[in-house]
Amino acid sequence: MTRQSRRSFLIDSALGLSSTWVMSNWSGILEAKAFADQAAAGQPPDFAFFTNEEGADIDAMASQVIPTDETPGAHEARCVNFIDYGLTTFLQESQPIYREGLKALQAKTRELAPDAGSFAALSSAQQIQVLTAIEQSSFFTTVRTHTIIGMFASPAHGGNADKVGWKLIGYDDTLEFKPPFGYYDAVNEASK
Repeated sequence: MTRQSRRSFLIDSALGLSSTWVMSNWSGILEAKAFADQAAAGQPPDFAFFTNEEGADIDAMASQVIPTDETPGAHEARCVNFIDYGLTTFLQESQPIYREGLKALQAKTRELAPDAGSFAALSSAQQIQVLTAIEQSSFFTTVRTHTIIGMFASPAHGGNADKVGWKLIGYDDTLEFKPPFGYYDAVNEASK
């Protein structure tokens, strides 16, 4: 019987644990791949957390937070898809805020515009009136925060479609920078 080295034992153990982890998380890995494939193809994915009506209301809220003008806004960046994806993955702790907040949003919408079917159906001025009435709530704060994050996050997470947020602020994601990067590099370049 040969004695196994510590290094080969660790490598074998890591491979065994890795394959165990992959197998136990396989369905989630496939879902994440399908989501990324849809986002890469430019197709907004189906909602996983929101109903279509709730998604329309959150999209309308996000569009008031970062409106479309001469530059793309939250709607074009698909911030609602970022929020929806996040609520089923890395933002799960915010689910109760959205569930209760959407109920409160509908109640305030019916109070201020009884004839409206939903928040998304309101005019822009009416939407601003409703949002002003709830702007101190944790729901509004959470939606505003998630909208801003979705506007500038990596497109792999569902928002920032076509990198519109990055283009807006001039962020170059190619990671191909040329010197000088900063003061120290400029001094070194000048001394050459």
